[in-house]
Amino acid sequence: MRIAVVGLGFMGLTHLKAYKRIPGVEIGAVSCNEPKVLAGDLSSIQGNLDIDGEAVDFQSAQKFADALECVRRADVDAVDLCLPTAMHAPIAIEALRAGKHVLVEKPMALDAAQCDQMMAEAEKAGRLLMSAQVLRFFPAYIPLIEAAQTGKLGEPRHGLFRRRCAAPGWSAWLANKSTSGGGVFDLLIHDVDMALVCFGKPQAVSATGFEDLPGGVDMLTAQLYYPNGFSVTITGGWHLQSNYPFSMEYTVVGKDAAIEYSSAGRPPHWYGRGEERALPLSPVDGYQAEIEYFVHCIQTGSKPERCTPQSSADAVKLTRLLEDARARQGEILPCQI
Repeated sequence: MRIAVVGLGFMGLTHLKAYKRIPGVEIGAVSCNEPKVLAGDLSSIQGNLDIDGEAVDFQSAQKFADALECVRRADVDAVDLCLPTAMHAPIAIEALRAGKHVLVEKPMALDAAQCDQMMAEAEKAGRLLMSAQVLRFFPAYIPLIEAAQTGKLGEPRHGLFRRRCAAPGWSAWLANKSTSGGGVFDLLIHDVDMALVCFGKPQAVSATGFEDLPGGVDMLTAQLYYPNGFSVTITGGWHLQSNYPFSMEYTVVGKDAAIEYSSAGRPPHWYGRGEERALPLSPVDGYQAEIEYFVHCIQTGSKPERCTPQSSADAVKLTRLLEDARARQGEILPCQI
């Protein structure tokens, strides 16, 4: 199988490393508008995870400075889009029309209309479309998904998802709301997706917070309201242009048990009535597992049921609704996504 990686920043490099570990997969094409990077020098790449830049051998790959030209002309079976969010929909649609399968980084697109158009084009082309909502494959989040979906926690009573970091300094496009959607949209969509996969769509939402993208601050605290008094809190965002460390965590309490995790030193733990235990984790990195799943779906002709495009579109719609709720500073809005 031949893959084109379109966009060679932090996430493009992360995906490249994953593909290199999968037998039978070849990087058939790459695309970047920076000549130095397109030549294989990714040593200066930075991000918010512990992934070092490096030199990459692109000698056998087709090279394109223009993303549209790449997805139209590259001799590949699939494209992996690691581009600014505003480019996701137009480039994905061209790739689908060119007969390629598509993996597109999260957020799937900037808004609901773009997501719907992408899904319609995938259906028309008969090609696989998947958005890289990587938490669905993260070892620390898999036990939560499994426990919530199978009812092992009992009826849910409380949920909290938190994610925060310094305003990213490695990609200027992230601070431009027209290209990234903003810090809250780009960052907390992970946790919105987790709430949806674990508990489904809420009945209503509210939110408060503050946005100052030029100042490096974009914060949100949201409530998702479900039946029987259950609610989920999603909170976090950008904490200035500073050395504030990246971290993520969750706490979910059910009628019968609770489960908790923090990247700041608390591995996933199960707390039942008279029972406490550390949860076994998959040894496979979440990004690696995500890429392997995408390849597997193509090879087997399977739809990506573990991470459907509709579920990723719902995450975009709900995150946008939470931003609208933040602008109303606490007003409860019906959720009709």
